[in-house]
Parts: sequence; structure tokens; C-alpha cells
Amino acid sequence: MSLSPASSETAGLVLAAASVMAAIAYAAAAVTAVTAASTAPSAAASTADPQRPRRLGALLLAWALHLLALVVDIAGIGAASGGARFGFAPALSMTVWLVLAVYMVESRFVPLPSARRVLAGLALLAVLMALAYPGESRPTASPWAPLHWVLGLASYGLFGVAVLHAALLNRAERQMRLKPSSGGGGALPMTGMPLLRLERLTFQFVAAGVVMLSLAIGLGWWFTPAWHWDHKNLLAVLGWLVLTGLLTGRRVFGWRGRRATRWLYFGAVLLLLSYAGSRFVWEVVLQRPLPT
Repeated sequence: MSLSPASSETAGLVLAAASVMAAIAYAAAAVTAVTAASTAPSAAASTADPQRPRRLGALLLAWALHLLALVVDIAGIGAASGGARFGFAPALSMTVWLVLAVYMVESRFVPLPSARRVLAGLALLAVLMALAYPGESRPTASPWAPLHWVLGLASYGLFGVAVLHAALLNRAERQMRLKPSSGGGGALPMTGMPLLRLERLTFQFVAAGVVMLSLAIGLGWWFTPAWHWDHKNLLAVLGWLVLTGLLTGRRVFGWRGRRATRWLYFGAVLLLLSYAGSRFVWEVVLQRPLPT
């Protein structure tokens, strides 16, 4: 099922054990979040919930095991050839891991129980997918290649966090339209965060993601001797244009609400198709080695 399994049996066992344990821990975290929301929704959405540290602890354990699996997989520990081993599934897995890292920091101040169960479920799927499709060994032709990959993954993670906040923003706005008496700037029942603050955070993550993506694209163009407009590069540049246009439209024309979040979703989808989508076609659909 995988294209390039590790040559070291020990490394393979560590990867499998860490992935399976992380998946189990994520499943437990999702179940406890759903149970808490169904039995005591007001307590689950409060920072004073006495069970909250235990629930976050289960998620933290899963997150740590997830990190171990990523290190073994992406670093190519135990692989026969040197270099990183990468593909669409590890990229998605790392993106979800980065989103969870931001969520766990933010949830210390603002309870987001609905996001917890969704993220735990996504992380469960991402871990199992990365275990099934660990990718292919990619020797580093340039010393700048690892930095290019890191910047690209960081932009994926930042846009993932922005999409999460945009989804919360849209849901909060729908709640406010149903309950107009709650007021536009007050605390939201679903997020516990003022609407304007949630919106500001969303676009701060978008701006940070655009910076990282700009550096990743520029660095990739600079150190790649035979740059060409393949599907990956074309979709990445189109995604960059859409997200840069979103920031420009927000600053110049004051874009807000659904118009702004639609631009964000469209740009994020283009970026998802850029690397993860193109690599999925090569690795799973066509079952060919990754193009150089």
C-alpha cells in the first residue's frame, strides 16, 4: 500500500506503534468531547469545566504521539537512502498537527469544544492515512530544499488555522442572525470569543500564511534550476494570488463576512490541490514515482 516502506524493521514498528496509539488517543479525545457537549454543553464551553484539563491532556498525548510518527516518517529514519521521505499524506498529517498545536495554545484561554472533536477526528484520519501512504524518499538536491519544505508546511498550517477560525466565524454569524438580541461585539455562545476578535485573528493567520507562502514560492523558484509551470507550481501561484487578493480587498475595500471567507476557502482549496492533490494523483491514482 505504501510506495517506499522503511528498510529498518525497528523504524517501521515505531512508526506503526506511534501512529496507532495516536489514532486511539485522538478517538478517545473526540469521544470525550462529544460526550461532554451532549451531557453538559454549558460546562464544556467554559474554562471552569473541571474535566477540561483531562480532556486537553488526552489531546496533548495524541498530539505528542502524532509528532513522533511524523518525525520517524518524514525524516526517513531507517530508510535505505538518505533524504526526507515525503508525500501527500505526510503533508496533510503535518498540516493537521500544526493546526492542533495552535488550537491547544488558544484553547487554554478560549474553550472551543466543537472544534476539539472536529480536529481530533481529522487528526485520526490524517494519522492513519500517513501510515498507509508514507510517501517516497526525496534526496535533497539543494541545501535550501529543507527550508523550502518547512516554509511550505508552515503556510499550510497557518492557512489551516485561518480556515478553522473562518468556519467558527461563519457559524457565529449564523447564530447571531438567529438570535439578534445577543449583539455584534459581545461574547459568542459557541466560541466564548468576541466576534470582532475572532475575525481579526482569522486574517492575522491569513497574513502570516501569505508571508510564509511567498517565501516558500520564492525560495523554490530560486534554488530550482529547471523551474517549470507544472500543476503544483501553477496552483500554488494561483492560491497565492487569491489569498493576496483577499488581504488587498480587505484593506482597500473592507471585505468582511461571507465574501472574505469565500476567498479564503477558495485560496486554501487551490493550495491543497497544489501539493497534496497533485501528489495524491501521482502516488495513489497513477502509482508512479514522484516527478523530480
